[in-house]
Amino acid sequence: MRQPLNVVIFLVCIMAMPSLVWAQSKTVTGKITDINNAVVPGASILVKNSNLGVASDNEGKFHIVVSQNAVLVINATGFKSQSIPVSGLVDDVVIKLEEDVTKLDEVVITGLATSVKRRNLANSVATVSSKELNGVAPAQTFDGALEGKIPGAYINANTGAPGGGISVKLRGVTSVYGNTQPLYVIDGVFVDNTATSAGLNAVTGAAAGGNPTSNQDNPSSRIADIPAADIENIEILKGASAAAIYGSKAAGGVVIITTKRGKQGKTSVSLSQDLGIITARKFIGVRQFTADRAASLSSDSATSAALRQQFLDAESAGKIYDYEKEIYGNTGFARNTVLSISGGGEKTSFYFSAAQKDEEGIVKNTGYRNSNLRLNIDHRITDNIKIGITTGYINSSADRGLSGNDNTGVSLGIALASTPSFAQLHPDNFGNYPNNPFAASNPLQTIALMRSNEAVNRFITGLNFDAIFQKSNHSTTRFIGRGGIDFYNLETNALFPSNLQFQAVNKGTSIQGTTKNLNTNYILSLVNTYAPSDKLSFTTSAGLTQETGDYNNLLNIATQVISGQSNVDQAGALNSKQFRAKFQNDGIFIQEEASIAEAVNITAGVRFDRSSNNGDASKYYVYPKAGISWNLTHSGLLKGGFFDNFKLRAAYGQANNVPAYGSKFTSLVISNIAGNPGSLVNTEKGDPNIKPERQKEFETGLDFTILHGRLGFQFTYYNKNIDDFLMLANLPASSGFATGWVNAGNLRNRGVELGLNAKPVASKNVTWNTSVNFWLNRSLVTKYIIPPIPQGSFGYVLGSFQIEQGKSATQIVGLNGAGVGVLGDAEPRFQMNTYNEVTFWNKLSLRFLLHWKNGGNNINLTNLQTDFGGTSADYDNVTNKAGLPDGVYRITQIGTSAQMFVQDAGYLRLREVGVFYSFAKLPVKFIKSLRLGASLNNYLTFTKYKSYDPEVSNFGTGFSSGVDVDPYPASKRANFHISIDF
Repeated sequence: MRQPLNVVIFLVCIMAMPSLVWAQSKTVTGKITDINNAVVPGASILVKNSNLGVASDNEGKFHIVVSQNAVLVINATGFKSQSIPVSGLVDDVVIKLEEDVTKLDEVVITGLATSVKRRNLANSVATVSSKELNGVAPAQTFDGALEGKIPGAYINANTGAPGGGISVKLRGVTSVYGNTQPLYVIDGVFVDNTATSAGLNAVTGAAAGGNPTSNQDNPSSRIADIPAADIENIEILKGASAAAIYGSKAAGGVVIITTKRGKQGKTSVSLSQDLGIITARKFIGVRQFTADRAASLSSDSATSAALRQQFLDAESAGKIYDYEKEIYGNTGFARNTVLSISGGGEKTSFYFSAAQKDEEGIVKNTGYRNSNLRLNIDHRITDNIKIGITTGYINSSADRGLSGNDNTGVSLGIALASTPSFAQLHPDNFGNYPNNPFAASNPLQTIALMRSNEAVNRFITGLNFDAIFQKSNHSTTRFIGRGGIDFYNLETNALFPSNLQFQAVNKGTSIQGTTKNLNTNYILSLVNTYAPSDKLSFTTSAGLTQETGDYNNLLNIATQVISGQSNVDQAGALNSKQFRAKFQNDGIFIQEEASIAEAVNITAGVRFDRSSNNGDASKYYVYPKAGISWNLTHSGLLKGGFFDNFKLRAAYGQANNVPAYGSKFTSLVISNIAGNPGSLVNTEKGDPNIKPERQKEFETGLDFTILHGRLGFQFTYYNKNIDDFLMLANLPASSGFATGWVNAGNLRNRGVELGLNAKPVASKNVTWNTSVNFWLNRSLVTKYIIPPIPQGSFGYVLGSFQIEQGKSATQIVGLNGAGVGVLGDAEPRFQMNTYNEVTFWNKLSLRFLLHWKNGGNNINLTNLQTDFGGTSADYDNVTNKAGLPDGVYRITQIGTSAQMFVQDAGYLRLREVGVFYSFAKLPVKFIKSLRLGASLNNYLTFTKYKSYDPEVSNFGTGFSSGVDVDPYPASKRANFHISIDF
């Protein structure tokens, strides 16, 4: 650590040098508007080649003190930038910005400390604005708000349970046993996205003994904690050619989140309130019983006669129930309140927000509550030194119920699957629930008496220090320091009292977990911009990075809990499990960017990475990157013709994914021999020479605009190779181990991304902005050194994933009637989306987002459960060639073919639609504006998929996504919105 410390001391000494003093200054005041004279708040007014700048206030006004020969650069999201010499400006100047339909002037991050306009970018980078994220039909959680919005992404909801749980894969499969999710960065802070089990497997038996590393109890991902209302903009770096500079945690891409900041001018106050209802998106239906059908539930004659009489008694008493609608048919109330205050002066600006979201689930006694506070402060110490502090506190609570895979028959969906409509499950007058004779649990009793809660307290704090310590006519050198901490305390609490039907043996179970996680990171960099002429500029950056993580999960599982108690010490038996993981990643990076006549932009860089998870923790691995863009219009090759702007681009980069924690060690497990505690060698063998997975990506494409910037088109092709991907291999018995970690092979992803942005209508009273995106990905395992075995799901009988050389990495294999064959593929054939905003008279706007996923298969085992229980809605239909009832026929195919379980999960979904009206002139002066709106989220879905929702993944966020085993069903929501600016 001595070398980084010496660098820091040197930089601090340099920064202590006196700043350069401008010889003569001038105060510039003005107002920023669009071409229709509507004010543009939050526009940045920066002095070119300087650290000096301000933002327009809520009335579009600004003032700044600059030198007489300075040049002001005005940028605002959604508008074309302008460069204006100060010498030509008059007092109270009005600067009109033209809308940037094709986003060519959007500033995009290209390194850890540098950025570039999209028109000069060598990579394809997706962006999501705050309007697209929150301004149509807000989702329950931040990760849910990303669905359908990112070209090149495959996003799946793991479960519909309150509190979120989303799997995000950018440009295909990047790992099998390693991290598959992108890195999330909030204002320079690397934030954790771990999904932590609540230990419900101790009750459901889905994984052995409440395994804390299992994901079969549908835990939420911790990125769901982040409040979307505070976000100003999101950038998505999708592949190694763009994300390589971020190091080993960025192998799955990078999602860069920028939160809202204060603006110079009068303090503004905004208050918004959303109210809505939440209902089930779909019911799969239940079997319509008759006396004969009731009798057929058993092959025993006595039992069959009893079932027939039970149905007749229930029918005559009017006690035939639709338990599916009773369990999943709750109408939840939702409210979301956000208060924000922002303002600032010449030196200091601030943004403060307080928000609370409270939503009920479609299952009674489930729901989600999120409260958060944010304070962002920016202060300019001198004209050349500025500092920014971002702080966020989050408190969330999610009651997620009991759903998903289950080997004991106690979760809601599994119990419902075998419960016919004539069963009597309701409580008596004293609140006592009867046992369910058709299942291991009474789901109505489970809903009423059990508890399963995730509670989070989280702090995310970041620091940004930016200082210019050298400046001349042609050169500027800055020191940029960024970093922060992400700390959360997660408590999981599940209680199953002894009077539950399925607690007859355990006599009450209390599962309490505590997780503490601390992530830290810093980036120290020097950035020099050298411009020997107006036609040539160089930006050189170099620096050090470090990320650390400390994750500690302790799970206590108590049984024989005393009635009315929940403490684990009030129990007859207690079993504890603990999982701890620590890591430290270090990096060194150097990057050079050159711009020639704003026509040719060249980027080249290299990063050196090491990690404590690697077999050799001290070894630095080298990961290069390079890119070039050539703007044919700016270079003069295309003049005054059809194209307004035409750019060719290409980029290459390498990144790494560190091995799974502990894979280089052979661990010890506890043993008990003759009553004496001790340790035994684990049956899972580590590899002390384990290497990181290396990702290599080449990307190329073109962008152009026509019709005076009203139509823009982007085309991207990428080829991404992952070498040395990590697997657990089955080892021969003679080795003494069952499995072992190994770098098993290579795989490839190839894909195409197309994008179109347009403004088809632009009149005085009506404007229409639209975007259309198309993307597809194809994977191939190019090398595999171990025998192929099923991965995830339940083997060949029901369908499973399998890594196999020469085959797709996302293939689904299983019995096909003639052996084992390929039954489908989880990867969609392609995806498309379109976002539209139509505005009338600058007051009324209609916004909607459509998402089309074509193809892609799920392993649907929800219907199998209802077949086994004899309750499938189509159980008695006869559409098969054998002439049997369909439910019976499907059961007879088990062990012969798994094809019926592998189903097309494609859909066309109206994800979001909203109508909003803005009142700019109000009779009271203290209210500046008022906006009213109504919206629908996930209200319309067209699909042939036969379960609750085609977006599902019982096995969490990793490789094996798209497995459907009686999940918590997806919901839809309708909201009313009101927003007031003071």
